Amino acid sequence: MQVTPAAIPDVLIIEPKVFGDARGFFFESYNERAFAQSTGLRLNFVQDNHSRSARGVLRGLHYQIRQPQGKLVRVVRGSVFDVVVDLRRSSPTFGQWVGVELSEENHRQLWVPPGFGHGFLVTSESADFLYKTTDYYAPEHERCILWNDPAIGIQWPVEGAPQLSGKDQQGKLLAQAETFA
Repeated sequence: MQVTPAAIPDVLIIEPKVFGDARGFFFESYNERAFAQSTGLRLNFVQDNHSRSARGVLRGLHYQIRQPQGKLVRVVRGSVFDVVVDLRRSSPTFGQWVGVELSEENHRQLWVPPGFGHGFLVTSESADFLYKTTDYYAPEHERCILWNDPAIGIQWPVEGAPQLSGKDQQGKLLAQAETFA
């Protein structure tokens, strides 16, 4: 696997070694030993999640203020523009964002450390999005930053308004949001 730090170095782009031929392809989507050797991270994933969304759906920017989750995310069908925002006030990259295309073709994965907001926009007809988390979902601690907060300035590749859940429409501006120390 090839691991590349993103513009925010704690965020990692992971490209597995894919073996393919006329029959299809094979790759290890997760191997604890190889992941630790390549990233220097020893993680304990406790939950796997799978979502399916239609073109133009934007989910995020989500995070848990307590029980923060690290996430290893990937797309197994379709494509998304995946975004992470640094929400650690003590970080030199606080309020900055990174966006990466994840797709069934490029097989990329993204490591989203605890302390970051996360979201994605579906850019294909539909997308199946999988992610492993380092802590359990805790709805009482879930928070949401507004997807189009001008202080963050994410350049989403969307024409018109994306499809948002009611929760995501009620996201807060970074200036008013609970963030991490």
